[in-house]
Amino acid sequence: MHARITSRPRQSLRAALLLPLLGASPVALAESAQARSNGFIQDSTWSLLNRTVFDQRDYRHGGRNGAARNAYKPRSGRSGKAEEWAYGLMGTVQSGFTQGLLGIGVDAHAYLGVQLDSGGGRAGKARLLALDNDGHPKGSYSRGGAALKLRLADTVLAYGEQRVKTPVFSASDSRLLPETATGLFLTSNEIDTLKLVAGHFTENTDRNASSHDQGFVVNYSNARQGDSFDLAGIVWNPSSAMNASLYTSRYADTWRQHYLGGTLSHALDEHRSLSLELNLYRTTDTGKALSGHIDNTTWNLLSRYTQGPHTFSLGWQQVDGDTPFDYVTRGAIYLGNAVQLSDFNAPNEKSWQARYDVNMGAFGIPGLNLTALYVRGFDIDGSHVDPAGGYAYLGYGKGGRHWERDLEARYVVQDGAAKGMAFSLRHNVHRGNTAQAELDADQIRLAVEYPLGGGR
Repeated sequence: MHARITSRPRQSLRAALLLPLLGASPVALAESAQARSNGFIQDSTWSLLNRTVFDQRDYRHGGRNGAARNAYKPRSGRSGKAEEWAYGLMGTVQSGFTQGLLGIGVDAHAYLGVQLDSGGGRAGKARLLALDNDGHPKGSYSRGGAALKLRLADTVLAYGEQRVKTPVFSASDSRLLPETATGLFLTSNEIDTLKLVAGHFTENTDRNASSHDQGFVVNYSNARQGDSFDLAGIVWNPSSAMNASLYTSRYADTWRQHYLGGTLSHALDEHRSLSLELNLYRTTDTGKALSGHIDNTTWNLLSRYTQGPHTFSLGWQQVDGDTPFDYVTRGAIYLGNAVQLSDFNAPNEKSWQARYDVNMGAFGIPGLNLTALYVRGFDIDGSHVDPAGGYAYLGYGKGGRHWERDLEARYVVQDGAAKGMAFSLRHNVHRGNTAQAELDADQIRLAVEYPLGGGR
């Protein structure tokens, strides 16, 4: 106790010197998250998640697994069916912060993927498994990483390998293992209702990667990569019924991308509500323009009406530009019509969506949710794409059109020894003409997740 008492004047002096730089009052600093820290060990948490995924895709009308982008094997070596079955184990540890004016902490993770079934002619498209240089799935693969984090008041700076979630750069977790990114990421919550973020990254690691130092995952361009990605953003949450965000980003020597988004919801009564969601991206080439000329504006509006356990959604999405809407990392696409098999983001594409969700808890089956959606895209015109750019290989034509139908049943165990165990079954269908770049496919996907535990 004596040591802690005698250290207070020194901490107070340091705080007094730093307050003008922080723009914070002594009261705000005293009430900050760092002031409430219980310690590096005391506030630490851990989690361990089991996940098993089976993904089968049957490519129709002459389509072959990998025949579009991400062709890991020659077309002659692939079949019309992609099939992967894998088990993943994800362990994470998040420390608390040391006490004092400046808190220090560490976040670490370790991931393991194991092949349950697949083959060289069937692997690659689902991206569950890591592949060798010949396109055959590895029996197992693993990776891990850590990030050092510093906290001053309500501002945290993290450096290392981490999971980031923003509309312009975001770690996806939609397959077996999550993506990660390496770099600096700053999050500041010094102002109520306002969050500021900034980041500088030098690579990101794909979901089925077994090694680092592979650069960035770019979803559509096959051009030479830029060597860094920078972003800055502001998120405003004035109430639970409204939020808005604004981001700017730069993918080195390739493009600049800006984002504007927001949601607005209104309760009609205790059983009914309305909401509206906007996402807008503006992308232009920059520097050496490694992917060619880009002048693209892509946006969508999605409206939802909820009545009791039922939710009905209608959406519109539009691409204005002669290149597809492209993005770095698998998760950085906050567009309502980016669904299971297609992003509906082709040059000059327009698309609409109709969706229905129902919570079966109201009918005596708590934990079960059902979803059905349909998206139709049309007016695709990629005939003016830069012939020397990174998108010419996709072979877009004029008059492209396609549609997708997705069905999902998801059940989460509500109590007992298996509480928290989740089952998800999806059936997805995509069809289109030859003027668009996606393959005709039928997909069946079953996923089971079981958290072994977690806590302090």
